[in-house]
Amino acid sequence: MKSLIVASTREGAGKTSMLVGLASVLDRRFGYMKPLGDRFLYRKKRLWDYDAALFARLLDLEQEPESMSIGFDHSKLRFMYDRASMFDELRRALAAVGAGRDAVFVECGKDLSYGASVCLDPLTISQETGSPVIIVVSGAENEIADDVAFVQRFVSADEATVAGIIVNKVVHVEDFREVHLPEIAELGVEVLGVIPYDKELTTMTVSLVADRLFARVVAGEEGLERLVRSVAVGAMSVAAAMAEERMRAPEKLVITSGDRSDMILAAIESGGTSAVVLTNNILPPAQVMSKATEKKIPLLLVPGDTYTVAMQVERIEPLLTADETKKAARVRQLVAEHVDVRSIAALL
Repeated sequence: MKSLIVASTREGAGKTSMLVGLASVLDRRFGYMKPLGDRFLYRKKRLWDYDAALFARLLDLEQEPESMSIGFDHSKLRFMYDRASMFDELRRALAAVGAGRDAVFVECGKDLSYGASVCLDPLTISQETGSPVIIVVSGAENEIADDVAFVQRFVSADEATVAGIIVNKVVHVEDFREVHLPEIAELGVEVLGVIPYDKELTTMTVSLVADRLFARVVAGEEGLERLVRSVAVGAMSVAAAMAEERMRAPEKLVITSGDRSDMILAAIESGGTSAVVLTNNILPPAQVMSKATEKKIPLLLVPGDTYTVAMQVERIEPLLTADETKKAARVRQLVAEHVDVRSIAALL
């Protein structure tokens, strides 16, 4: 079974979106596996990885998402497996998810070291399986330079088969090609693509926010696919809050305590509100929830205080969801136009 390992040097580099684009551009039937899950979802007493659930739907896979990961907890995996038995399990899982498929995408964790203590980092997997690794890099120019120099150590080593890198989220593509690509070429690192930054891919849906906060949707469920472009915290008086630019922004997420009925109603009536996160596990009065349902503005109930929840929302990655067809189409277009798909297809 052919497999392609996709990794990244830093968290949020965009490897999942890259895989979505590759899966739609390459003329193959792909299976999917994420050996060490790192984006947990807990539903109906079952634990699985968010990306596994995404690809189960996108690729129309028969396997349940939880079967696409060996595990989630490092200490538990260290207790259950040594290196030999870990890779026996990995090969068994790859055979299962690859049954009836042309090849398998193996997505690794947030950076190159994630999973090293349990032998599930991308370079060790490549060494054991012989599968090539594509590494997605992104960030500021200096960060990319550091990452490429670090990757170069593995290109000429026997530890792993690094097929190349894809540079993602580049603000000035032409400048990058002119200034940095020659430097990267001198290091002997194959560049398989340079993808421009696209602001539309930084949005997220209300349903994603609800999932990541483990929130309970208490009203306005019909609006869960609304987009979120900005976040506003309603911790002051209504008059002061409405004077803030973020409270007047379109497609905003408002975070406020559930006992602030005045703030919740103001957010609902202001226009441009995608959802309201109710903190402190306090439900607003029935008439407030009824108004939110009428306007199709979700109310998301969470137990944390407003400040803590605001910090949690700030850390949410704008992950792609299976229902975001426009975003998926844009990812496909970017990969088709800016990635050397033919060279990647040759790896499979």
